[in-house]
Amino acid sequence: MSLTRRRWLEDAFGVPRDGGWIAARGREAWRAGDVAAAQAAASPAARRIRISSNENPLGPGAHVISAITGAFGDASRYPPNATRREGTLIAALAKTYGASDAHVTLGAGSGELLANAVRAFTSPSRPLVTAWPSFEAPKETALKIGTPVREVGFDAGLKIDLAKMAEAAKGAGLVFFCNPNNPTATVHGKTAVVDLVKAVRQASPDTVILLDEAYHDYVTDPAYETAVPLALSTPNVFVARTFSKAHGMAGLRAGYAIGDPRAIAALAAYKMPNGLGTLTLAAAEASLANTAHIAAERARNTEVRAFTVKAFADLGVSGTDSQSNFLFLNIKRPAAAFRDACRAAGVFVGRDFPPFEMQYCRVSIGTQDEMTRAVAVFRTVLGGATTTSRQQQGGR
Repeated sequence: MSLTRRRWLEDAFGVPRDGGWIAARGREAWRAGDVAAAQAAASPAARRIRISSNENPLGPGAHVISAITGAFGDASRYPPNATRREGTLIAALAKTYGASDAHVTLGAGSGELLANAVRAFTSPSRPLVTAWPSFEAPKETALKIGTPVREVGFDAGLKIDLAKMAEAAKGAGLVFFCNPNNPTATVHGKTAVVDLVKAVRQASPDTVILLDEAYHDYVTDPAYETAVPLALSTPNVFVARTFSKAHGMAGLRAGYAIGDPRAIAALAAYKMPNGLGTLTLAAAEASLANTAHIAAERARNTEVRAFTVKAFADLGVSGTDSQSNFLFLNIKRPAAAFRDACRAAGVFVGRDFPPFEMQYCRVSIGTQDEMTRAVAVFRTVLGGATTTSRQQQGGR
């Protein structure tokens, strides 16, 4: 029997052929508190729509699958003994950004890097500064190790209040700045990011600044630019990236940090040895090299995102200016009620994000077909036009 992409995923990792059970960054669906329902969503017979965890619905490209299958010969070897080692990917990343190997370290997804940054740079006397709500890994790690957390709020457009973030940074060990931010989907442009780094450096020069660009590839705002050049030229600053989003590799767990060599060396000291498997390294290297594929994924997401924004607008629902592969929507009702009603109709949307859970819900962007079917459910749940029983069940 020939080895197809879907058959390989199922046989190698026990993943259902509909792709529904590939782990997301942070296993966000699990945190919704209903593992049984999430498992049911993975059933090929259920044909349910999972738009709850900001995953790329298409997965990695054919070139990545080819790289993975081509690396099977090394699957019996420990990563240091394989053809592709972590140093190979580090060198490829350094070349991509015009940097040296000393500017780069790897992680099992960017989640490992974010957690390790808290361990490396904070302490009971050196707090963590983070917007809230934002991606949870830094705050969760801080609470585990006894580091105080200084939470920063948002402006009227649900953009992170950077002036308050800079003020909170005084005496802090680490500032975590997620841009675009999860779950609010908002982004700050280049000038604002440069000003934030400058303000933090002036107020607290020993504070390390972590700029999380997990959703970088989905941004369309022309004022935005990656902060990698800034990190490469500024002490105590680094950027975290992941292959989990646009690259479609959430289940393979690959991420990297790039920036100030001294900060990178301190971060790398906490890295799990051989944390990236041989197949993951091959996949990441292949995906990094194919910039056209990422551009196509950005274009696809932009088109489907616009469709979904308009569909909600037609229902009288608005949200933030999304610069990512998810929307943060003011549904004017508790997220739990909306989520439960959508789940009953076969559509899984995001969990609660206090303190916005009484009005806002996060909806990830799936394929065009998935969002067309999901919108039919949203119309019913939000009191719009009725849908057929087939649409309510999420059937094809």
